[in-house]
Amino acid sequence: MELEKLTNKEEEVMQVLWKLGAAFVKDMLPVFTEPKLHYNTVSTIIRNLEEKGYVSHRQFGNTYEYFPVVKQEDYQNQFVLGKVVGGYFNDSYKDLVAYFAKQEKVTPDDLREIIRMIEEGA
Repeated sequence: MELEKLTNKEEEVMQVLWKLGAAFVKDMLPVFTEPKLHYNTVSTIIRNLEEKGYVSHRQFGNTYEYFPVVKQEDYQNQFVLGKVVGGYFNDSYKDLVAYFAKQEKVTPDDLREIIRMIEEGA
């Protein structure tokens, strides 16, 4: 399925849904503190996400519980990580890992764990 890139606010709402798994709009509101989002704003964003195929809902009387239908990992792979690796590391994941190793953000133990995961197909 070809995904459409989300706006920053849409990504913010999706982060909440990915974290909660499913939620009513009223249950999502406390998460948005800076800036605080209005019920109607979140509701509109959710409807946009539903139109884009990211979210679906279950109806309970006059209210809807929303849940993600696109996995966070799928979105990250297509838009977040792919953009970073393509734009900054010449489409090379090796260069990405080397960058973090040079910046001392990845330890030798981390690299050994990554290698183990690759070898085990994890």
